[in-house]
Amino acid sequence: MQRDDIFSLLQKKGIEHRSIKHKAVFSIQEMADARVDNSERIAKNLFLRDDKKRAYYLVSIENHKTADLKALRHLIESRPLSFASEEDLGRILMLGKGEVTPFGLLNDGEHEAEFIMDSFFSDGVIGIHPNDNSETVFLPSSDLISILSDAGVKCRVLSI
Repeated sequence: MQRDDIFSLLQKKGIEHRSIKHKAVFSIQEMADARVDNSERIAKNLFLRDDKKRAYYLVSIENHKTADLKALRHLIESRPLSFASEEDLGRILMLGKGEVTPFGLLNDGEHEAEFIMDSFFSDGVIGIHPNDNSETVFLPSSDLISILSDAGVKCRVLSI
């Protein structure tokens, strides 16, 4: 799915959302520099894999948090974790470096990756890219989980 497909899906499902266009960003620091309103609700998205490349995870956490992969490993009951390669990102989510977003999971036809969302977002909106890193869309996190679950993506909400 591309950007326009994401917005068509949101409209078709009647999901309230707000989007903000900005310069293309490739890191959470660049996103902070873009000075988008409601920035505390913008997720830092990490595409991770276990050491055997058998399990992949897209993890959305608060943008100011640092990812402690050892602690996360134990929380999600995984083998040792590391960042997935750019090749895996392209093959599984059809995204490039710096473009990681939960909407990329809609491109994962084999359901290789699981979505894990920090419980910080469970009480409101989450800001993520619509498979285009020059825009941020804010939508209720419950609707994001619903969209992904309906597409066959395994989703978990955890306190990270």
